[in-house]
Amino acid sequence: MSKNYVIGYPRIGENRELKFALENYWSGKSDLAALEASAAELRRRHWKEQHDAGIAVISCNDFSYYDAMLDTCIMLGAVPARFRNIKDETLRYFTMARGDSQRTAMQMTKWFNTNYHYIVPEFAADDTFAPNAAKIISEYREAKAAGIAPKINLIGPLTFLWLGKSVDRNFDRHAHFDAVVACYEAVLTAISTLDEQITVQIDEPLLVTGPDVKTLSLLKRAYDRLGSTVSHVKIIVATYFEHACEAVEVLAHTPISGIALDFVHGPRNMDALATIAQSGKTLIAGVIDGRNVWRSDLDAVGDRLETIAQTVPKALIVPATSCSLLHVPYSLEAETKLDAEIKQWLAFAKEKLAELNLVAKRFAGEALDDAELSLMQLSREAVHTRQCSPRIHDAAVQQRVASQTTTERAQPYTERIKAQREALAYPLLPTTTIGSFPQTPELRSLRRDFKRGDIDARTYEAGIKAYIDDCIAFQESIGLDVLVHGEPERNDMVEYFGEQLAGFAFSANGWVQSYGSRCVKPPLIYGDVSRPLPMTVGWTTYAQSKTAKIVKGMLTGPVTILNWSFVRDDMSRADVAAQIAIAIGDEVDDLQDSGIRIIQVDEAAFKEGYPLRRENIAAYETWAVDAFRRSVACARSETQIHTHMCYSQFNDIIHTIEAMDADVISIETARSGNALLRIFKEVGYKQEVGPGVYDIHSPRIPPVAEMVAQIHALLEVLPQEQLWINPDCGLKTRKWEEVKPSLANMVEAVGEVRASFDAIIASKKGDAAWTNPSRSSTATSGL
Repeated sequence: MSKNYVIGYPRIGENRELKFALENYWSGKSDLAALEASAAELRRRHWKEQHDAGIAVISCNDFSYYDAMLDTCIMLGAVPARFRNIKDETLRYFTMARGDSQRTAMQMTKWFNTNYHYIVPEFAADDTFAPNAAKIISEYREAKAAGIAPKINLIGPLTFLWLGKSVDRNFDRHAHFDAVVACYEAVLTAISTLDEQITVQIDEPLLVTGPDVKTLSLLKRAYDRLGSTVSHVKIIVATYFEHACEAVEVLAHTPISGIALDFVHGPRNMDALATIAQSGKTLIAGVIDGRNVWRSDLDAVGDRLETIAQTVPKALIVPATSCSLLHVPYSLEAETKLDAEIKQWLAFAKEKLAELNLVAKRFAGEALDDAELSLMQLSREAVHTRQCSPRIHDAAVQQRVASQTTTERAQPYTERIKAQREALAYPLLPTTTIGSFPQTPELRSLRRDFKRGDIDARTYEAGIKAYIDDCIAFQESIGLDVLVHGEPERNDMVEYFGEQLAGFAFSANGWVQSYGSRCVKPPLIYGDVSRPLPMTVGWTTYAQSKTAKIVKGMLTGPVTILNWSFVRDDMSRADVAAQIAIAIGDEVDDLQDSGIRIIQVDEAAFKEGYPLRRENIAAYETWAVDAFRRSVACARSETQIHTHMCYSQFNDIIHTIEAMDADVISIETARSGNALLRIFKEVGYKQEVGPGVYDIHSPRIPPVAEMVAQIHALLEVLPQEQLWINPDCGLKTRKWEEVKPSLANMVEAVGEVRASFDAIIASKKGDAAWTNPSRSSTATSGL
């Protein structure tokens, strides 16, 4: 039987079963036993599907109720102090992820350059660690009972430590290295009793980021210890998303059994083959793309494996997925309405299993059955039709991109902001939101019924307008300064735009886990991109007609649309981004021509698109900044351009943010304090900034006093004239009963801070040296 290997598998379920089970449990509609039963059924189903597809090496412990990094915190006893007094283990686990009325949740950020979010481990100087292998042992036994002899997946100690954060000032979390590795040794010892021979896959994607000498030295220490902990526990160190050549040089001299490398997104891994061959270790060769949805060119994959085999003996090569299939949708089987031509170009997780089995059999020299021969032929046809289809290329789009030679706005920021403050007359510490309001069940039903044809356009439009009316009325009632229409027409901030752009296609059930129970359905960019008609103008101008205050136009930026889509692989990402940018620029122009004076072009995913290797960053920054600037180049001086960024460490990209030249940027800071904000002060950032004053990923309602303190903390970093006040992110995933009091508290908190400004002004009246501020703390003219 041929050998093959899957790094990991989706866990949310074909129909998002885990999502609904989690949300029913959190809301009290079901109990823990029901949640556990749903999870167990999913695990059994996923193991069986991989087994039936001919997969030889299948994972356990790749399942998680929320996130594998959070699971690793539990495995190591790395529980932050504020959660330790929660005795119920399940409650503690979910509180760490989601927070409660007394405790802020642990920070989330993006898993390398993907749209998956992980829980960021926290480390303090006085931390102690305690191994807990209960989950691993339970799931291993469960797999064995289902007839599967699985490998065990773990997040590695270096990735766990390096991706965490220190919560004590001046404490280096790497000081815990030896204690953490000792805890891993204890876990390996605990699981060694499960079977006569056990394979443990330890994921160390950190190693593809260009590790320094210190990291490589600690890598050697870690895997010298772990590789020799228990003789019958065989360790595979898995890397993915880029090449890991430096790490291979080290790992080759440790007592591990094998190394997993990504040959799809890390082609330079070919340079490490001689080292692996000399080491005699097993090479898990990632040749089936685990991050994109296009059907593999199986002939090309076979050629790549044969090229690898020219250096590494075939007996040591195991064909594999390039990374976990967590990052692609579950299956094409439910896609009955997807365009037939486009569908034949695709392969989701379940289809990739068949591709992997086929290439492994061909590589091993085994005969293919009729179904496999048919799959081989489909692969060849898909490659040919994608190259030749007239739906892929649009000469007019390509000409527009080539002819747009300037991406500069007409005036520099220093002149624009004067015009904007005069025209918009917003007060000090202006309040707003990031854009979306709660997506209620009724709203989802309205959109679903309209798409199905169960209701007509007039009924749908009336429902959307009623929601907008309510949003505007609520915002006015609490005194927000700059309003939004709430985005009730949008199922997703990227999908909504993709549905109206040429060159995009959409699945019906192509859900991918983003974090916890949150799933997204990325568009499929298959061809050249253009905007046939306005996309947001009607709904935005309707909202503006309902209020004298300013309503922001809300758009998703070109880089975010690109990074949150499955992108065609026959053209550079830079060229695709430029096409999207021109389409968004057309919408910006139409909005300002329709009287919309503030337009937010969100680039929530700008940072996550960064290459993992330093040497590739400059090229990305050049085309990504160019794409954003293309999208707003038409904005007049008095049109204020906002942008929003999520989950970003800004220290290394602050000058890139400056180059984007937005008038206002809002950022997520609530979970990380002011650490992200300080860099704006340090570099003398001139544009206005909206740091989030409360975390929208938690259901807790922050009290007024807490937000007053947060605003004062912001004022210690940046001057009041430069600050906007807003939540961390959009509010679509929250409930109205959380949103309304939270926003009301935010506005009340700003009122208290503004009142303190007025008191200071009053106390200074009569002081000849005092100059009246340029903007009143309570000015509302023009709003």
